[in-house]
Amino acid sequence: MRTSIATVSLSGSLTEKLAAASRAGFGGVEIFENDLLAGPLAPEEIRTRCADLGLRIELYQPMRDIEAVPAAEFARNLRRARHKFELMRRLGADTVLVCSSVSPSAVDDDALAAAQLSELADLAQDFGIRVAYEALAWGRHVSTYEHAWHIVEAAGHPALGTCLDSFHILSRGGDPKGIEDISGEKIFFLQLADAPQLAMDVLQWSRHYRCFPGQGGFDVAGLVRHVLRTGYDGPLSLEVFNDVFRQAEAGPTAVDAHRSLLLLQEAVGVADMPAPVVPTGIAFAELLTPDAEPVAAVLGALGFARTARHHGKPVDLWQQGEARILVNTAGAARRDGTQLAAIGLESPDPAAAARRAEALLAPVLPRRRGPHDAPLDAVAAPDGTELFFCATGHPELPDWRADFDALGTGRPETGVTSVDHLALTQPWHHFDEAALFHRSVLGLDARESVDVADPYGLLRSRAVGNTDGSVRIALSVGAAPTDDTVHAQHIALATGDVVAAAGRFRAAGGRLLRIPANYYDDLAARFELPEEELAAYRDLGILYDRDADGAFRHCYTETVGRVFFELVQRDPGHRGYGAPNASVRLAAQHAQRPAR
Repeated sequence: MRTSIATVSLSGSLTEKLAAASRAGFGGVEIFENDLLAGPLAPEEIRTRCADLGLRIELYQPMRDIEAVPAAEFARNLRRARHKFELMRRLGADTVLVCSSVSPSAVDDDALAAAQLSELADLAQDFGIRVAYEALAWGRHVSTYEHAWHIVEAAGHPALGTCLDSFHILSRGGDPKGIEDISGEKIFFLQLADAPQLAMDVLQWSRHYRCFPGQGGFDVAGLVRHVLRTGYDGPLSLEVFNDVFRQAEAGPTAVDAHRSLLLLQEAVGVADMPAPVVPTGIAFAELLTPDAEPVAAVLGALGFARTARHHGKPVDLWQQGEARILVNTAGAARRDGTQLAAIGLESPDPAAAARRAEALLAPVLPRRRGPHDAPLDAVAAPDGTELFFCATGHPELPDWRADFDALGTGRPETGVTSVDHLALTQPWHHFDEAALFHRSVLGLDARESVDVADPYGLLRSRAVGNTDGSVRIALSVGAAPTDDTVHAQHIALATGDVVAAAGRFRAAGGRLLRIPANYYDDLAARFELPEEELAAYRDLGILYDRDADGAFRHCYTETVGRVFFELVQRDPGHRGYGAPNASVRLAAQHAQRPAR
């Protein structure tokens, strides 16, 4: 199907928005009137620019407060419309969006609304233009798609149809099944947006919190299925008002937008995409650092052994159990410190996983590879983290470990068995994009977002993972993005006995995050724990959570650069990440961050 995006969905000047839409793969745009009015290009120049970029102008919008008004006001509205239709002819746009009126002078008279919209359609037809009438969720008298269609049907004009908007329908709790009662040829346009489920004024909800399909809580795919059953053959067009998107760079936002439509088309069965290849484990986490010594000290205290070194690059493999950490000193900037730069994901079919990622617009990363290096496919996540698709130990596929020369072992272990989860802090404008990326590209399931109190605001977190828990990634965006010590990335390591593991770490010279005594006083009130157990938690800074599925015990190391480690003892059925303890951890990290 054709795809389109409203220019209001992107940041920048009109020319920047058009270029971004074209580069992302859109075939059309809705020109938002304010974008045209604020730009220096004449309508004819915009028309030419769009043609050069391969963009069709699918819609010009909005035309407001037209119908069901007194005769004198309607005459002025027709005069205004004539000017707009002349502009649209110069622009090369053949469909205009007319929103249901919010004017105080509008009256509740469907017959009058139908008659005036019919007269408007007469005028539009003279210019070769169609009028798409849309019910705003906050319209003065017309606020549902059924009501708007009733008026369009009563008008009976060939140049008058309806525009369906998923936000206006679903935000009011409307039933989209009735869309199937509308003839597809009378649905002149379809606008799509998702949104988180919020209890707030619908106008403010619409103006600030819309997002791309798949990023919110609406069943946009279900609505589109109803529309397609009518025979609608127009574009799928995004109209998203979002404060974050309008401040973020237009190019990545447009790619995220187009990815959402590709995923939507796959969901409704009108596009063939490579099937998702869900990762089955964490092959490795790669740390990029300008100085390996502090990282090595922490890994050594955690019981990791430096078991191998890359045969052509300054990269060391540290391993304990099935947990593998690569320490890379190639090209790291000292000012950035240590950071989690790459993740190796175990895949049953790395090549198919890469094809899926590329089809969904994930940037394929060029890789400097020696003649004897294993061929690994890699793509970039929205935050820049490199994702490698691996087949560790597969008898018939390349094994990335063949790139490393063994160094031997010889360090006592602390009981770490594997990587429990990875926590990635997202740039403030990539959080929703990151969640959609990990769901659509990697095929991971997403849990609901969680807001955590931070001493300086709120931290928003959302976990994604596979069904058996062998891949868990916690995505977060912090309240204080300039504080790298607190809003760092971290690697959570699984152990069967966190008390023993933390004790060995400390005995080996490792430094654990100190937790205030007040936390343990409250813990004693919330849970009946043996005094000896509580004393051990207090001594080592171990945090505790429990639900109906089991307990979660965890503690943290101090931060190295922008990375810290977590030791986790998770009961088999527990699916959480210690969210009730996050505010305590954040406060402790704030209090103990080094002076600057």
